[in-house]
Amino acid sequence: HIQDRDVEILGETVSTSLNLEMALAPDVVEVALEILPDQATIVPEKREEITTEGGLDVAANVKEIGELVKKLRDAGIVTSLFIEPEKTQIDAALKVGADAIEIHTGAYANADTEEDYNEELERIHKAAQYADSKSLTVNAGHGLTYRNVAPIVAIPEIVELNIGHSIIARAAFVGIEQAVREMKELMQR
Repeated sequence: HIQDRDVEILGETVSTSLNLEMALAPDVVEVALEILPDQATIVPEKREEITTEGGLDVAANVKEIGELVKKLRDAGIVTSLFIEPEKTQIDAALKVGADAIEIHTGAYANADTEEDYNEELERIHKAAQYADSKSLTVNAGHGLTYRNVAPIVAIPEIVELNIGHSIIARAAFVGIEQAVREMKELMQR
């Protein structure tokens, strides 16, 4: 979704914190090691996907992901793993040496019933508490909107939310400054 030159420009111009969301692909890792973002979030990627459809299966790929995490951390890059809100995935993230996790909130965002919605919110909350108790930084994102973000914001262990599509879609109507301002107002605890 982004070209190498775009990443280079961002690396040269972003003055706050640059988080490169990236796949395990060797060519992508090479770019990250050249750009040296502040953080790299490893996500699963399938060529046919328009957007990420689930969390990274760290538990099934400990060796490969562990090697990548070590490379990134050795280069001074904070490393996060985009995972499902499951204890086994959190434990695997700890095993590979990740600094942080980003909890996939897609099932919560796509819940059809109030029961499913509450169940997914509870899964996220328990996962955030568990990860925080193990000294992992906890972030969350995917499918979050102006309508569903407040309960996620209320989870005290979550440090950062990654919200893109909803803000950019809103910006088409009200401009980026207002869209960001509105989301930030919803996120005030």
